[in-house]
Amino acid sequence: MWLTWRVATERALYGEEGFYLRERPSGHFRTSVSASAAFAGAVLALLAEVDADLGEPDVLDLVDIGAGEGALVTQVLEAAEPRLRDRLRVTAVDLSPRPAGLPERIEWSPSLPTEITGLAVANEWLDNVPLDVVEQTAEGPRLVMVHVHTGEERIGGALRPADRSWLERWWPLGRVGSRAEIGRPRDEAWASVLVRLTRGRAVAIDYAHPVDNRPLHGTLTGYRDGAVVSPVPDGTCDITAHVALDACAEAGRRAGAISTTLSTQRQALRELGLTGERPPLELARSDPRGYLRALARASEEGELIDASGLGGFGWLSQSR
Repeated sequence: MWLTWRVATERALYGEEGFYLRERPSGHFRTSVSASAAFAGAVLALLAEVDADLGEPDVLDLVDIGAGEGALVTQVLEAAEPRLRDRLRVTAVDLSPRPAGLPERIEWSPSLPTEITGLAVANEWLDNVPLDVVEQTAEGPRLVMVHVHTGEERIGGALRPADRSWLERWWPLGRVGSRAEIGRPRDEAWASVLVRLTRGRAVAIDYAHPVDNRPLHGTLTGYRDGAVVSPVPDGTCDITAHVALDACAEAGRRAGAISTTLSTQRQALRELGLTGERPPLELARSDPRGYLRALARASEEGELIDASGLGGFGWLSQSR
């Protein structure tokens, strides 16, 4: 069966017996959440900033979009001080079934809350929003069709006007054979978060690329059991592509964002207190166990802010 990449990916990831309805992310790829509890600590620090900016409301939302196994909100909830924890309304948004053992205080939902006053975090969510792949031909950009069982591709029809406009603005193709991923569905997904944000902040975290440095042949990739594989849309692997966060930022502004910051995870986490600095050797003499704990923590922080790894993720932060 031949389909566009957007339709094929939607079926493969979220359709009946889709990958994300059967599998847990931790079995297939490493994320900042699974790398270290220090990431949840940074999110907690960010949540505290938002809480202070809002004047410590009676109810403060924490929404984890694409929550996977609920590890992020569980860790934040456990680490929060009672004064903050008692006011938190925690929602984990994911299409998969509620994980066993998730704290009862965490609401598990397949859809976003109607209104959000607080912090919404989308960590590696937008990269799994299905999108179309296009290739530049001598006759102009054309959709790429994919066979759902083999991953074989062929050139399809012309683009819809809205997609062609997005391509011209955000990912212009300069030569025959070059490819792009049409990020308009991700713009719309991100805008759907911002319109629900009554007051507070929304943060999207993903591998990203800017309009002046898009990859020549796109970024569509598959993951299975921790390894990179061909992105065959048959439901047996994750299918992902890097995100045009600059385009998402513009969609967020149109949806009502009043401030926007685009940065890297390295920069954002360092501002939230993660440095990766090794503890002083004097601590090894006075408190050997404390030194080893601090050393392990420094190593974990170092992984989270490594510019060639997780620290290279893009961070889009927008407020209302």
